[in-house]
Amino acid sequence: MTNIIIAGAKGRMGQSLLRCAEKMPGLIVTGRIGLGDDLGAILEQADVVIDFTSHEGTLEFARLCMERQKAIVIGTTGHTEAERLELCALSTRIPMVWSANYSTGVNALFWLTRKAAEILGPGFDLEVVEMHHRLKKDAPSGTAATLARILAEARSQSLEEVARHGRHGVVGERTAAEIGIHSLRGGDVVGDHTVIFAATGERVELTHKASSRDTFALGALRAAQWVAGKEPGLYDMQDVLGLR
Repeated sequence: MTNIIIAGAKGRMGQSLLRCAEKMPGLIVTGRIGLGDDLGAILEQADVVIDFTSHEGTLEFARLCMERQKAIVIGTTGHTEAERLELCALSTRIPMVWSANYSTGVNALFWLTRKAAEILGPGFDLEVVEMHHRLKKDAPSGTAATLARILAEARSQSLEEVARHGRHGVVGERTAAEIGIHSLRGGDVVGDHTVIFAATGERVELTHKASSRDTFALGALRAAQWVAGKEPGLYDMQDVLGLR
């Protein structure tokens, strides 16, 4: 049996986590908190904390988990470089699952994107397009950023050097090296992601569309069950699903 605390329980993802946890055998929700609540007061009741608050709150929760030697599943995005480095350092002391997206389908997309980039080679132009609901605060999405990073790694490139976030005005011809990243916002879209491989005479597109946040919630809960009792380290859903 795995005991979990859900941080961000009042949010959209938190509500999905609570709803899905009721249906998953082997899971018990021992606490539910939001930003500003005292995690330390209830942390001893849990094996794993699932955090879907915001990147500002994640570090505080992760530090406390490290002090109490508890595992953490991180579902927040938009972290600064300083926050990312500290979280990576904390993962040397506790087991941590940190994924841009917990959907099983999206993680299949990650795997397929890498394979397609390797098979198709440098003759294809690379573009990533994502769309989310109008209330999403960060752009590009963590999933889109991960897809772009996978493409850059497949070509031994630095994403920071080749990323092009949208285009406006007379920007000149597209270079072969650049990776386009485009963010759309509107309505109640849960999350759409498309990776485009475009060459002369043909185009390959890989697309994932989420219609329910439950897909992310179920993956995060699966990650919590998986990481409980693991050795300290930084893991993601590729590890959880055995896709490494």
